Amino acid sequence: MESPLIGKVLVASPMLLDPNFAHAVVLIVQHDKRGAMGLVLNRPLETSVGDAWSQVSSVPYPNEDPLYQGGPCEGPLMVIHHDAARAQIEVMPAIYLSSDADAVKGLVADDEEPMKFFVGYSGWTEMQLERELAEGAWHVSPIEAEQVLSTPPALWEQLVKHLRHMVMPAVDPRLIPPDPSVN
Repeated sequence: MESPLIGKVLVASPMLLDPNFAHAVVLIVQHDKRGAMGLVLNRPLETSVGDAWSQVSSVPYPNEDPLYQGGPCEGPLMVIHHDAARAQIEVMPAIYLSSDADAVKGLVADDEEPMKFFVGYSGWTEMQLERELAEGAWHVSPIEAEQVLSTPPALWEQLVKHLRHMVMPAVDPRLIPPDPSVN
């Protein structure tokens, strides 16, 4: 059975102060009884994709998009994209993840756009994510494919605002009694 968290994002609680995850939005790409893996969508690095690519390939790739820090765990270069033929994982409809070197080189050679490149990932051991969710460290939210591939600068703020409206819908102030204790 596939986890209902795959393809959704974890939105860090405003109280989550871990510098790796404060104000983070993490796309869950794998989740099963052994643990979970995700990619932080809103941590652009100072390094461009083209600069990072020059360290792994002799073929230039003139891409000035930022490389993203997917999380604190070390791992291979990973790419989120639309090409099902070069996918290792389907994250959500029409959004795929590749970390296989040949698949990534093929995506670059064919100039598949849009793509989003990550170094590192976020990982949770068995039941760790479930505990963090129960403690309120994270809130789960759906996300649109275009938000995954072209992350708006204020994504965390947008999602927190959306989640607040979901939890506490707007109340008509005229319905609030002058003294709520008599309610």
